[in-house]
Amino acid sequence: MISVMESNEVLDRLPKHLMSLVIDQPYNGYTAQDHAVWRYVMRQNVRYLPTVAHHSYLEGLKRTGISIDRIPHMYGMNRILKEIGWAAVAVDGFIPPRAFMEFQAYNVLVIAADIRPIDQIEYTPAPDIIHEAAGHAPIIADANYAEYLRMFGYIGSKAFSSALDGKIYEAIRHLSILKADPYTPEAEIRQAEMQLENLEKSITGLSEMSLIRNLHWWTVEYGLIGELNNPKIYGAGLLSSIGESYSSMLPEVKKLPYTIDAVNSNFDITTRQPQLFVTPDFNHLPDVLDEFACRMAWRRGGLYGVQKAIESENTATCDYSSGLQVSGTFTNLIERQGQVIYMKTTGPTSLCFENKQLEGHGKNYHHHGFSSPVGKLKGQTKPFEKFTDAELRKLGIETGKNSVLEFESGVKVSGKLMNIIRKKENILLMTFNDCKVKYQDQVLFEPAWGTFDMAVGETIYSAYSGPADPAAFDFIFEVPDEKTHKIVYSDSAKNLHSFYNKVREAREKNEMTDELKKLFSQMQTNYPEEWLLAMEILEAAENSNGFASEVKGHLTNLKFRKPELSMLIDNGLKLVWKNDE
Repeated sequence: MISVMESNEVLDRLPKHLMSLVIDQPYNGYTAQDHAVWRYVMRQNVRYLPTVAHHSYLEGLKRTGISIDRIPHMYGMNRILKEIGWAAVAVDGFIPPRAFMEFQAYNVLVIAADIRPIDQIEYTPAPDIIHEAAGHAPIIADANYAEYLRMFGYIGSKAFSSALDGKIYEAIRHLSILKADPYTPEAEIRQAEMQLENLEKSITGLSEMSLIRNLHWWTVEYGLIGELNNPKIYGAGLLSSIGESYSSMLPEVKKLPYTIDAVNSNFDITTRQPQLFVTPDFNHLPDVLDEFACRMAWRRGGLYGVQKAIESENTATCDYSSGLQVSGTFTNLIERQGQVIYMKTTGPTSLCFENKQLEGHGKNYHHHGFSSPVGKLKGQTKPFEKFTDAELRKLGIETGKNSVLEFESGVKVSGKLMNIIRKKENILLMTFNDCKVKYQDQVLFEPAWGTFDMAVGETIYSAYSGPADPAAFDFIFEVPDEKTHKIVYSDSAKNLHSFYNKVREAREKNEMTDELKKLFSQMQTNYPEEWLLAMEILEAAENSNGFASEVKGHLTNLKFRKPELSMLIDNGLKLVWKNDE
C-alpha cells in the first residue's frame, strides 16, 4: 500500500483492486553501482537525445524534475507529476497487461522498481526504473500525448484476453526475471526461452489484448514521430535504451507509416526491433486507436461480443441496451440469424447499472450464475425496455399477475411477475416466481429452480473484460507468485559497490585524493574489466592530468580486450574527456 505521505490526488482515485500490485519502492536497496548505471544512461540521454528525440522529451525531463545523478524517489516524482495530473507507483516487474492498461486509464505510471544490471545497460528485456521513469515520465508532460496514453489505458483495459494470453504473460514475466538476474545459469534462461517459444507456437489467433498490445508497443514503447525519412523518437523503450535509441536511426531499421496495419505486426521483447512505425504527429495516434476500438467487442457488442466473453474464460461484462450490466463468467449462448437471443453465466454473477451493483443482485444472490433472453417482444416494434406500465398492461404483463412473454426469437417466458426494476425510465430487470422459460423444445428455466430474474434489453450493446463494479464483485488483481529476484551480492560485489560509493563522494566533493589513486590501483587488480567504475574515476580525476591519462589509458586498453564495451566506453569518454568531443 502507498503510505499517506507518498499519496496525491491522482493516487487517491485509484480503485482498491489495483492497489494489490503496488509495492514500496525499495530505495535503500539500490547500490552505488545502480546509481552509477542510472547516471550513465541519463547523461547519455541528455547528450544524445536532443538530436533524435521529440522536443517534448527534454522539456518534460525538466518539468518532471527527474534527477540525472541519482535514481529518483517515487515521493519526489509524485510531488511534481501531480502538477501535470499524473502520478507514479512502484510495482514488481511485469504486471498483468489489463492492470497495466487500467493504471494508465487513471493517469498513473507503473514503474518497475528494479534497475537493470550493468551488463544490460544498453538494453534490458525486463521493465525497470530507467525504462519507466526516464522513458515514460518525461514524455507525458506533452498534453496531447498524455491524453492519448490515458485514452489507450481506458480502451486497453476493456480488451479481452485469452486463456493462452495468461500463460504467455507468466512465461514472459518468468523469463524477464531470470534475465534481469546476472547470476541466473544460462541453462535456466534457455529452458525459459524454450517454454515461451512453445507457447507462442500454439497461438492460433490473436486476442484483443494481444492486438492492442501491438499498437501499444509500436507507439508508446517504440514509436517514432515526424517525417518518414527523418523521424524523431517518442517511444519510452527507445528513449530509455541508449543502444536502441542509436540503432533505431540506422537505415537498416525499416521506417513504416503508422496505420491500423501495425496491429498485425508482432514484436519480440527480448531483442531489438527490425522495423519501427512513424506517426506524423501525436494527433494521429488517437485516430488509429479509435479505429481499432471499433473492432473490439467493447464497441461491437452483439453476438461477436458475447462470443469473445465466452472465449476469455474469465470474468467479463455484457451491457444490455437498457443499461443493465451483467458481470460474470459467460459460458453459453443461443443465437438465431446471427443474433444473441439467450445467454448464460456460470458461477458468481452481479447485475449493475452505470457501474454500480443493483441492490440485492450481487454475487451472493446470483452465486450459481445468471441467464436471460435478449431481444424484442413478438409483434412489437418498440424496444421492450422502453415500455411504460400502461403499455405492459395492454400486453397482459402486470405486477402480481401471471404473465406470458413471447420474444421475437421464439423464447417464451411464463410466470408470476413479482417486481420490475427501472433506471432512467428504462426497464432493466423483471422478477418472476413459478417461472418457466423455453426455446423450441429446450427448457431453459424450471419453476423448481427458484426465482427467475429476467434481464431486459433489445440488444447486447457492449462486451468487455472484467466486472462492471470491481469493488462490489470483490475483484482484485492477484499478485504474481513469482517475485523478481532480490540479488544476494557476494563479498567481492559488495566491495566493488563500496568503491563506487567512494568515487561518488570524491566527485561530489570535487576532491582528488591519494585514496582515489589507490582505489584505481585496487580496481585494476581485483576488477580489471570494470569499465563504468573507471569512467566514474576518470570524471573525478579530470583536473589531474597525469592520473586522468592513466585512467583513460586503462579504458582504451579495455576497449581492445573487450570489443563489446567499445561503444559504451567511447560514449562515456565523450561525456568526461572534453578533448574527445
